[in-house]
Amino acid sequence: MMGTDSSRPGSLGDRAPEQVLAELRTTLFASLQRSDQRLRAEQYVRGLLAAEGRKTLRNIAAQIGGATARQSVHHFISDSSWEWRPVRQALARHTERLLEPQAWVVRPTVIPKAGVHSVGVEPRFLPDLGQTVNSQQAYGAWMVSGTHAVPVDWRLLLTESWLADAERRRGAGIPATVRTATPEDCVSQLAPRAGGESPGRVPVVVNVDGLDAAECARRLESLDAPLLMRVDPGTRLRADGSALQGYSERTTTAGQLLEAVKRLRRPTEWTLTRDDRRDTVATTVPVLLPRPPRDRAGRPDGNPWRPMRLIGEWAGGERRQARLWLTDATDLPIGALLRLTRLTAVADRDARRVADQVGMRDFVGRSFQGWHRHVTLASAAHLAVVMAGTEAFPATRATAAAPEVADGPADTAGAA
Repeated sequence: MMGTDSSRPGSLGDRAPEQVLAELRTTLFASLQRSDQRLRAEQYVRGLLAAEGRKTLRNIAAQIGGATARQSVHHFISDSSWEWRPVRQALARHTERLLEPQAWVVRPTVIPKAGVHSVGVEPRFLPDLGQTVNSQQAYGAWMVSGTHAVPVDWRLLLTESWLADAERRRGAGIPATVRTATPEDCVSQLAPRAGGESPGRVPVVVNVDGLDAAECARRLESLDAPLLMRVDPGTRLRADGSALQGYSERTTTAGQLLEAVKRLRRPTEWTLTRDDRRDTVATTVPVLLPRPPRDRAGRPDGNPWRPMRLIGEWAGGERRQARLWLTDATDLPIGALLRLTRLTAVADRDARRVADQVGMRDFVGRSFQGWHRHVTLASAAHLAVVMAGTEAFPATRATAAAPEVADGPADTAGAA
């Protein structure tokens, strides 16, 4: 699908702010049963769009009704009974109609924290920074066109230190049904929802460091949409000897395999947008990815290997580090696959210039429900900015001159 033409009058990036907010009021908040809840949701979004600096409850309340509104804002987010899941479903449907996404991108968000009480917070080593940071780790599903990206669903990574501790769990109000414990859990919960809600079965692109590629691919094998996953050079797989004559079928790493098939690398020209052509060096190799056993009994029936394609890309020449991807889209040309992988940079850019500016990472409460309500309304504020443009609201005016999408690997560790 092509992205929406933002040059058309009244289209994305060119709508009056009040028109945008009225549209969101009727489409996103209709599921809220009480009129005061619908009003509070709209006011909270307005506060996110108007408050400059960190979007604390105090700053948001100041945009609504001053100090007297702070307690009601806190109650609405942390202690109220309204359900955020239907709001996200409405957000996804509305965003899809407006954006006409080319892909769903699943990407991580790191949220640094000073204290130890916020739900999901714990020390984590961040490779990009080379240090351990006290933080929350979340994963978002983003609808992405060639020009815009909007987050529409979220999962908060909760390890056993939170899920197995009855006191911490009770203090944060974590529901008994929540069992997420690994990054693979989060991604597998987001991706099927992403692929399943789009009638065009748009591709799902997973841009997450350190995933167990074989385990993630197993969980997403029934996904009724093309899948692309960014992988590390150390990912274990083997060449598909039935399609790649003369190469060993022994298990090796993705990095070693790409070195072994150097002669297959080719200069490749592809288009990022209608008026933007790119040149790169790339190769695609038919490979077999191991299917991990489903349980302790193993997998006695069926093929223990899953046919996929390994993509290696050297943007800017072969001296640069390759970007590696695995895909089950065996019928798509290399140019189309490269264009899909570059949509991750659109999501990274809009995470910096929009999501950060509307306070996606600014919630300071302790509760599980409060965190989810905040990021849901912050995602609605993000869509409002995409609809009206970054000049339309005070919170994002400073980011109007955002840099173009880069060719290099995306910085995903703390982008949102």
